[in-house]
Amino acid sequence: MASRSSAKRAVIGFLGATTPTVWHGFVEAFEHGLRRRGWVDGANVDIDYEWAEGESKKFAAIAKKFARNKVDVIVTSGTAPALAARKAGRKIPLVFAAAGDPRRTGLWPKPGDGIIVGYSNRQTDLAVDRLDRLHRVVPKLNQLGIVGNGGVKNVNLEMQKLVARAKQFKIKTVVVDVRKATQIAPKIKALGGKVDALFVCTDPFVTTHHIAINVAAAAAGLPTIHAFREYVEGGGLASYGPDFRVLFEGAAELVDQILRGVGPRQIVVRDLKPAHELVINRSTAVALGVKIPKGIRATMIA
Repeated sequence: MASRSSAKRAVIGFLGATTPTVWHGFVEAFEHGLRRRGWVDGANVDIDYEWAEGESKKFAAIAKKFARNKVDVIVTSGTAPALAARKAGRKIPLVFAAAGDPRRTGLWPKPGDGIIVGYSNRQTDLAVDRLDRLHRVVPKLNQLGIVGNGGVKNVNLEMQKLVARAKQFKIKTVVVDVRKATQIAPKIKALGGKVDALFVCTDPFVTTHHIAINVAAAAAGLPTIHAFREYVEGGGLASYGPDFRVLFEGAAELVDQILRGVGPRQIVVRDLKPAHELVINRSTAVALGVKIPKGIRATMIA
């Protein structure tokens, strides 16, 4: 963790919603983006990393600490941690690398707010596209399990869209709310034999425990689809969405603008549209007996 060793150096409060291990690649992308723009941690800027380990109660505590320390900008990713940072320090510039639905979850800047900027990863809108990809990979999809943290606004919005889309496909759905690590294994185990696949809704809690989710799903014989490829690298079957490393490097660009004094009217929340890719874990497919249909355009790993 960096310390503020010089009054002349700006301080970035980095609210890590999960763990350093889970977000390792994202931190690398963020720091790379800063270096490209002339900012080096410990040289001309200090980055104070604090990690919430997927626990929502820690989001507010970390954000309040940054507000007390009067950091120059708070950086995070995810709707819940971004909302916590906004509440704790309304006058401190906030940059979120990604948020599922900024307009409908209260992240959009209002009159009187300080700088609140970031990228929408279109999680709610992409839920439908993700389900379409899952249906192609698992054509005999009649029963769908949907698992996620129901205590998060954008996850609820995502679940609602999924249920509506599944009805169009004549797919029955079972929604499973998980908010504690101890609930993951038993709740997913209970889906075994009842559903044909598992749609995993993303938030910091689920991201922190994505390997546990994949292990439980594999034990239950359930193919999974996720929001980004790191889940697939952790044993999931498939993912469809943007490269979150691109979003974190984009966050570095916004931080650079803020530290250089660009006016708030010139920085806006952006609906960044990086290439979306379907990623499939070949080893997981073989283990589950899933035969990838011919003609599927996907990046195959493992």
